[in-house]
Amino acid sequence: MLLTDPDIEFLSGVVAEYSGNVISPRQAYMLEKQLTPVAKNVGLNDVVELVGKMRQAPNAILSTQVAEAVTVNETSFFRDNHPFVALEKKVIPDLIARNQSKKEIRIWCAACSCGQEPYTIAMIIREHFPHLSDWNIQIVATDLSDEMLNKSKSGEYSQLEVNRGLPVKKLVRFFDRQGSVWQVKQELKDLIDFRRLNLTTAWPFLGQFDIVFIRNVLIYFDQSTKAEILHRVRRVLRPDGYLFIGSVETTIGLGVPFQREEIDVSVCYRPNN
Repeated sequence: MLLTDPDIEFLSGVVAEYSGNVISPRQAYMLEKQLTPVAKNVGLNDVVELVGKMRQAPNAILSTQVAEAVTVNETSFFRDNHPFVALEKKVIPDLIARNQSKKEIRIWCAACSCGQEPYTIAMIIREHFPHLSDWNIQIVATDLSDEMLNKSKSGEYSQLEVNRGLPVKKLVRFFDRQGSVWQVKQELKDLIDFRRLNLTTAWPFLGQFDIVFIRNVLIYFDQSTKAEILHRVRRVLRPDGYLFIGSVETTIGLGVPFQREEIDVSVCYRPNN
């Protein structure tokens, strides 16, 4: 059976409530494909039966599973490489100079998906800044999905996944081959703290960060939600910190307290008050 317009509207509402993601009409086609495994997992034949079950007996756990299933988890190592070049050439050297007294750098990767972004940052730190071995370097990586967090924590990636963006020298340096998968080495894992966090609900205590990566996720929220998230990001970003968002994302029209700054061909945002 095909999903009706009321079914699609209902599911879109569930996704918006539990993740903040906005499903446009042109994205409705993906609902049946992505939610069929959820329906099967709870003993139902198809997504239409899933909608019926959810309408009849609202269930927060099932609603969360639905929201997570339709969340886009597209990512790769060194994705849109420019921000990572800026990190290596400008941002981390600047923070090293300014944080000498406390010897600490804290980085937040929001919506980390399968973990490639935080592991990319960890590779940069281990390869280019080995003298920071006595510093407190912490990368906090968060995501809405428990499934994605479990994959990230495992640090196991297929040949196809490591082929996407990961230079061979870094693959050999930071991964071990184990059968058909590549395993991230412990020296990278030691830098990262994976946690579950929904950007659109109340955040747990995170502390203050020098750098925030929240890339390629704001495009899935409406304007007011984007603005609210970025205002909250400002509260956890140090006054001299750096914010990186996706290359197709912008703060224009959101009224948020950041100013655009160019680092060679990369763009970041700095607090303006």
